[in-house]
Amino acid sequence: MSRTHSAAASAAASFFLFAAVDATALFTFAVLARVAGFPWQQWIWLASVSIATVVTCFILEPQGWQIGLTGPPRRALLELLYGLALGTCVIGACDLALYASGHVRHAFCGAFPWTELASVFLPAAFHEELAFRGYVFQRFREWNRGVAFAFSALVFALMHFRNHGLTLLALGNIALAGILLALAYERFERLWFPIGIHLVWNVLSGPILGYPVSGFVARSTVFTTTALGNEWMTGGVFGIEGSVLITIAEIAAIAVLGYHPGRKDEGGRMKDEERRR
Repeated sequence: MSRTHSAAASAAASFFLFAAVDATALFTFAVLARVAGFPWQQWIWLASVSIATVVTCFILEPQGWQIGLTGPPRRALLELLYGLALGTCVIGACDLALYASGHVRHAFCGAFPWTELASVFLPAAFHEELAFRGYVFQRFREWNRGVAFAFSALVFALMHFRNHGLTLLALGNIALAGILLALAYERFERLWFPIGIHLVWNVLSGPILGYPVSGFVARSTVFTTTALGNEWMTGGVFGIEGSVLITIAEIAAIAVLGYHPGRKDEGGRMKDEERRR
């Protein structure tokens, strides 16, 4: 078997094994959570994805695999702050444009959903980055960078397919977000940068500014937002992620992150010895 076919087979095997373990763990935790009355579903998803990652790496990478969460705390914190800053710029710029053009109105409430921050927004950022920019994405990227980006973005978008208020524009924006977050991983080959983007993206647009977050409405927010005008501009009930302004901002951010002179090989693939301990 050729080296290319071997890498493709390993990538496919990693996906199916990860999916099988994740589904098994998720079902087990969901049953236990129902029996125990545990209401925080995102933590169940995070636990199942974490177990799937550990088991898959243990079976397929017995020599070890750098998933992108370990390392010097100072470096991890700096990359997380970079992500918080970039996500704030993307959401903040779109909100300011909507407000300046008269498409939204804000009213100060002063509330913040601390319980939902702990039960939904924090675990969701870690769960989705570990699932979509974690081992499976990294393994596909080692084989073929284009396939890895396309597959990750497509699955990431389809995960939101049943969300309330989804439109074709919103679905496209979620796919673009998948590409943006994959590029954020690629910048440092670690997960803290995309986790920072993902976390502040959701918290700023939802609990702080008062937009729905992919159709999810926080119970309390710092501001309430009233949309005025066309859904393609404001995002409608799906939230600011359904706005055409997010499309523009994401393309700009993708262009910035896509310029990566430090990437050594033109295919964007990582060598085995660079990813394994």
